[in-house]
Amino acid sequence: MYFVYLILCKDKSIYTGITTDVKRRFAEHQAGKGGHYTRAKKVVKVLYSEPQKTRGQALKREAEIKRWSRKEKLALAKADKNYE
Repeated sequence: MYFVYLILCKDKSIYTGITTDVKRRFAEHQAGKGGHYTRAKKVVKVLYSEPQKTRGQALKREAEIKRWSRKEKLALAKADKNYE
Protein backbone atom coordinates (compact mmCIF):
# COMPACT_ATOMS: atom_id res chain seq x y z
CA MET A 1 0.00 0.00 0.00
CA TYR A 2 1.16 3.52 -0.79
CA PHE A 3 0.18 6.84 0.75
CA VAL A 4 -0.07 10.34 -0.70
CA TYR A 5 0.87 12.85 1.98
CA LEU A 6 0.97 16.59 2.57
CA ILE A 7 3.61 18.13 4.83
CA LEU A 8 3.59 21.69 6.15
CA CYS A 9 7.00 23.33 5.89
CA LYS A 10 8.44 26.05 8.14
CA ASP A 11 7.88 28.72 5.48
CA LYS A 12 4.16 27.70 5.37
CA SER A 13 4.50 25.99 1.99
CA ILE A 14 2.97 22.54 1.50
CA TYR A 15 4.97 19.61 0.17
CA THR A 16 3.17 16.70 -1.53
CA GLY A 17 4.73 13.26 -1.87
CA ILE A 18 4.15 9.50 -1.82
CA THR A 19 5.53 6.77 0.41
CA THR A 20 4.79 3.32 1.83
CA ASP A 21 5.29 4.58 5.42
CA VAL A 22 4.29 8.16 6.29
CA LYS A 23 5.93 8.22 9.77
CA ARG A 24 9.23 6.90 8.44
CA ARG A 25 9.22 9.30 5.50
CA PHE A 26 8.42 12.30 7.72
CA ALA A 27 11.35 11.33 9.98
CA GLU A 28 13.58 11.16 6.90
CA HIS A 29 12.45 14.65 5.86
CA GLN A 30 13.16 15.93 9.40
CA ALA A 31 16.64 14.39 9.29
CA GLY A 32 17.40 16.11 5.98
CA LYS A 33 17.23 12.85 4.02
CA GLY A 34 14.26 13.92 1.92
CA GLY A 35 14.42 15.83 -1.31
CA HIS A 36 16.10 19.19 -1.81
CA TYR A 37 12.81 21.06 -1.29
CA THR A 38 12.17 19.75 2.22
CA ARG A 39 15.84 20.08 3.22
CA ALA A 40 15.68 23.76 2.27
CA LYS A 41 12.21 24.50 3.67
CA LYS A 42 12.36 22.40 6.90
CA VAL A 43 9.30 20.27 7.63
CA VAL A 44 6.93 21.03 10.51
CA LYS A 45 4.18 18.42 10.48
CA VAL A 46 2.16 16.00 8.39
CA LEU A 47 -1.08 17.70 7.39
CA TYR A 48 -2.75 14.81 5.61
CA SER A 49 -2.28 11.34 4.17
CA GLU A 50 -4.48 9.02 2.16
CA PRO A 51 -3.95 5.39 1.18
CA GLN A 52 -3.70 4.22 -2.41
CA LYS A 53 -3.65 0.56 -3.48
CA THR A 54 -0.82 0.84 -6.00
CA ARG A 55 2.20 3.02 -6.67
CA GLY A 56 0.63 4.06 -9.97
CA GLN A 57 -2.54 5.27 -8.27
CA ALA A 58 -0.48 7.14 -5.67
CA LEU A 59 1.58 8.87 -8.36
CA LYS A 60 -1.56 9.87 -10.25
CA ARG A 61 -3.18 11.30 -7.11
CA GLU A 62 0.04 13.08 -6.14
CA ALA A 63 0.19 14.75 -9.56
CA GLU A 64 -3.45 15.79 -9.22
CA ILE A 65 -2.94 17.34 -5.78
CA LYS A 66 0.27 19.10 -6.83
CA ARG A 67 -1.78 21.06 -9.39
CA TRP A 68 -4.08 22.35 -6.65
CA SER A 69 -3.84 25.72 -4.96
CA ARG A 70 -2.67 26.04 -1.37
CA LYS A 71 -6.27 26.77 -0.38
CA GLU A 72 -7.49 23.49 -1.92
CA LYS A 73 -4.72 21.50 -0.21
CA LEU A 74 -5.57 23.02 3.17
CA ALA A 75 -9.26 22.27 2.64
CA LEU A 76 -8.39 18.62 1.95
CA ALA A 77 -6.37 18.43 5.15
CA LYS A 78 -9.04 20.22 7.18
CA ALA A 79 -11.75 17.85 5.92
CA ASP A 80 -9.80 14.96 7.47
CA LYS A 81 -10.53 15.02 11.20
CA ASN A 82 -7.27 13.19 11.98
CA TYR A 83 -5.18 16.21 10.99
CA GLU A 84 -6.71 19.17 12.76
